[in-house]
Amino acid sequence: MPDLNGFREGLKRVAVVLKESGVPFALAGGYAAWARGAPEAGHDVDFLVPPAESSRAVDELTRRGLDVRQPPEDWLFKVATDGVTVDVIHRTSGTPLEDVLARATETEVLSVRMPVLTATDVTSEKLLAMDEHYCDFGALLPTVRALREQVGWQEVRRRAAGHAFAESFLFLLERLDVIDAEGAARAG
Repeated sequence: MPDLNGFREGLKRVAVVLKESGVPFALAGGYAAWARGAPEAGHDVDFLVPPAESSRAVDELTRRGLDVRQPPEDWLFKVATDGVTVDVIHRTSGTPLEDVLARATETEVLSVRMPVLTATDVTSEKLLAMDEHYCDFGALLPTVRALREQVGWQEVRRRAAGHAFAESFLFLLERLDVIDAEGAARAG
C-alpha cells in the first residue's frame, strides 16, 4: 500500500522550498493530474525545474536539510523526505521544458499555492514517456478519462505524431469513445 500521507507531505515540503527559494518549478506527473481532478497516483511525486536552475534547486533543498540524491539518470535528481522519494526532473519527453513551465497555472495543492502543469501538458508528457520498456495503457486510462475535458486533444495529437506508443494510445481512446477522431473529448 503506498504511503499517500508521505507523498503528500513530501510534495508540500519540496514545493515550499522551491517556492521560497525562487527556483522556477511546476508540479508534474501523476500529482499534477491529481491536482486537476484525476485519481491519486500514489507512486511518486514529480516536479519540473529548468535545466539551468537544477544546481540551485539541489543547493536550496540540501541547505534546508533535505536528502538530495543523484541517480545514474542524467535528467533528474531525487529528494528523500517523509519516507518517500520526490523526483525533480530537468528534461522532459516532449515539449521544451521552459515552454511547459510557462504554461503551468498557479493552483492550490494541499493548501500550498504552486504552479501545476496543464492537463494538456501532463497528458502529452505521459504519452511521450511510453516506450518498449514502459507502456501501461491501463494505468494511464483512468487519468486521461478524468482529465479529458481539460485536454487540448489536437495539441496532444500534434505532439504525439511519429511516436508509435502515443499514437496507439490515442487510437485506443477513440475506440473507447473517450475522444473522437477530431480530437474532441466525449462526455461521460
